[in-house]
This record gives sequence, C-alpha cells and structure tokens, in this order.
Amino acid sequence: MMKYDYDIGIIGGGSAGLTIAAGAAQLGAKTLLIEKEKELGGDCLHFGCVPSKTLIRTARVYHQMKNAKAYGLPEADVPPVDFARVADRIRSVIGAIQPHDSSERFCGLGARVEFGNPVFVDDHAVSLDGLPRSATSWVIATGSSATVPPIPGLDRIPFLTNREIFSLERLPASMVIIGGGPIGVEMGQAFNRLGTAVTIVEMGAAILPKEDADMAGAVMETLRAEGVRFLLGSAVLRATDLGTAREITVRIGETVETLRAEAILVAAGREPNLEGLGLDGIGVEFDRRGLRLDDRLRTTQKHIWGAGDVTGTYPFTHAAGYEGGVVVANAVFRLPRKVDYTFLPWCTYTDPELAGIGLNEKTAREAGIRYSLWVEEFRGNDRGLAEGETAGRIKLLLDEREKPVGVQILGPRAGDLLAEWVAAFNGKVGLSTLASAVHPYPTLAEINKRVAGAFLSTKIFSEPVKKGLKLFFNLRGRACEPAA
Repeated sequence: MMKYDYDIGIIGGGSAGLTIAAGAAQLGAKTLLIEKEKELGGDCLHFGCVPSKTLIRTARVYHQMKNAKAYGLPEADVPPVDFARVADRIRSVIGAIQPHDSSERFCGLGARVEFGNPVFVDDHAVSLDGLPRSATSWVIATGSSATVPPIPGLDRIPFLTNREIFSLERLPASMVIIGGGPIGVEMGQAFNRLGTAVTIVEMGAAILPKEDADMAGAVMETLRAEGVRFLLGSAVLRATDLGTAREITVRIGETVETLRAEAILVAAGREPNLEGLGLDGIGVEFDRRGLRLDDRLRTTQKHIWGAGDVTGTYPFTHAAGYEGGVVVANAVFRLPRKVDYTFLPWCTYTDPELAGIGLNEKTAREAGIRYSLWVEEFRGNDRGLAEGETAGRIKLLLDEREKPVGVQILGPRAGDLLAEWVAAFNGKVGLSTLASAVHPYPTLAEINKRVAGAFLSTKIFSEPVKKGLKLFFNLRGRACEPAA
C-alpha cells in the first residue's frame, strides 16, 4: 500500500476548507491545508460576507441619521461620508475575526498550513510552487470569483468587483452596477444610502430572479423609493473609458441609452476557481459551473472531494460549512453521508431583508407541487410598528397534506427570524407546537407564531368544532352582533 505525506490534503482556506481542516485534524487525521492567498479566511472574510455586512450596517445607520425626523427626532444636518473611514472600520472588523481563521489556530488544532499555488501532478500529489506534497485523500475547496461578462470594451476599462469595492479610498459620486442579483442589490442600496447615485442594470425581467415576484418586487420598490434606478431587460452593448468616468451603452428593447458613471461594479454572478489546478491531467471532470460531483461530494476520482463554491450549487458560506461536514463524514469517518439541500436557508441582506427556506411559490410551481399559502404582514406586528419597520410579510407554504414545505420572510431581521423555521423544519416541529409556544411580547418573532396560528385557527374555530361544543356543552353562541 502506498504511503503518502498526509492523510488528507485540502486546497483552499475558505469556509469549506477551514471546516474540513478543523474537523479532520481534531479527529486525528494528518492534515495539510493549502491556501494561495496570504491569509486564511477566503472570500467570505476578506471580500464577501464580513465586509459587505459591515458596509450594509454602516449605510443603515447613516440612512437612519438622515431620516431621524421619521422617529420624532429633530431633523439632522448630516455631513457627507468619508469612505476612507468606512473602509478602516471594515478592515478593523476583518482584523478582529482573522485570528479565528489563522494558521496559528489551525496548527494548534493539528493541521499544517502552507501558502502557495498547488498543481496536481498525479491524483495523490501536488507540486506546491515546486515542492512535492502527497495525501491519501484530497479536497478541492478553492471557492469562486466574480464572473466578468463578455462586454466589448469592459476588459479595457477599470471596473470593480467584490474584491475591490470595500477598499475604495473615497465614495464614488455615481455607480453603475451590472447585475441585479443579491450582491448587486445589497451593494446598490448600501452605496446609494451613503450618497452614491446608483443605477442597477439587469439582463432579466426582474431583480433577484430566484425569488417570488412579489417579494423581489417589494425589495425593488423599496430601493427605488430610496433613489436607486433600475434598468431591467437590458443588454450591455459596450463599455468605454472616459478617463475620469466610465460609459456603458445599454439596449432596452428598441431603446439605446448611454450611462456615464464614476465607477462600474460587476456583479453578474460567480464562477469556480478551478483553472490552473491541473485537474484535466488527473481525470477530475468539471465545467464552467463547477466540479462534477456525486451526492457524497466525490469527484470523478473517488478519493478527491469538492466543497464550497466549486460544487456549483449554492454559493453561500453556510452551504460551504455544511458541505465541509459531509466531506469529513465521508473522508475521515468513511460514512456514506449524502448532501441534502432541502432545507438549506438563504438570505439577501437588503433593508428589509429577504430570507427563505424550503420551497417558494416559484419553485413549488416548477416542481408541480400543489400548495396553500398563508401570509402575515409586518404592518400587523406591534414591534414592527413601534420600530417603524412595517414593510414586508411572511409567507408559509403548505402542501396538499397541510405540511410546511417552505417559508419566505421579507422584513426586518428576516435572516434572524428565519432561524426559528430552520429549527422547526430540521426538527420536524409541527405547526401546532410553534403556534402554542409562548413568544415574548413585543417581538418581531411573533410573526412566526402568528402565521402558524392563522392556519390552525381555521381548524380550531371551524363550524364543525363550534357545533360539537354546542352539542356537548350547551354553548349558546354569539353575545353580540356588529351594527349594520
């Protein structure tokens, strides 16, 4: 039997790779973690989740300062934003988290961390900048990068992606964002609130195309009311550098419009970081979406796994962490654990946030599932009224057996409110349990109890129940009738 340097080698020090390295090392596997960047943490820590949510919070506070009058406070004269200070705060938050994702910490767990550019020389070994490293099993967790669409002239002008947007030296006066997905709308609202004139150009007929039309439409109307401009159904014809500004020519139907802005943000999707690893030479198959994987996350070489954005499924940090756990179960415990994304939650961090789990109306219809819909609005939530957070709703989908198959929440702290449903779905908690559980008053979370109770009330307060109570206990019915 061949002897290799390590039991398991992991390429990529982002969310998936770190999860696998920590798990494997603590279980006693001799573990090697390789990262091409100078620090561990991946896009999430340095160019994604952490900096974007930090920026979003800063923009929300600034927005509230400018709108203090809405809360009964004196109207404030708020000075312009110094983006260099905003960028400093973003770096400070990253710096506070970085020790958790440090090579020292992982060495303490038992994993060796090395930095460089690995290339597979055979299916068990890589050359790490000329140095040989071999392992019994390998994991590819190299993440993804922003997709740059083939727009004529775009490659000849300075443009931004998620790697540059958080370290700008000053706030752009104007910005065109190419792409109306989660990154585009989150950054569009944040920069607009900070003072940038933002236009979002989306090729499709709607933003957030995977969401229900009413929920995505409500997000768009909120952003539009705040000043964000949208060009939907648009094709970008060309990009031109004007020196101090950039110019984008867009066709909308039969109309051609030229947009001029100080900055261009490309947020048109993600593509896996798989080129340059030498995968073609070792029989690991992949395409532009990602690795070809089975339901145990094994590649076409069964001792090589994939996790994180390279799977081509859900480009979320929490999905990468989940997939990392599946890989550890298969590669270290040798248990045949399969991935199951049925109840994988997601959240778009606009204000209001849009979060979901399970099926929404769009995916239910596509799957041919008949469903009933139960809705509660935040304008009926007392805490929402008190805080001036009345936009949005919760939608509960029940299948023909009246079992929950999906929940979407558009509203304040929707991602946090969804956690109750994450526990309920994964723990198979019934609606009656959720509706009867005591929630503190007043809280936003009462909307979860209320939508479950709305469904159950149709059963409890039905005519058959009232007739049965009247028959057995001689109840005499209504004591008051409303005036005509």
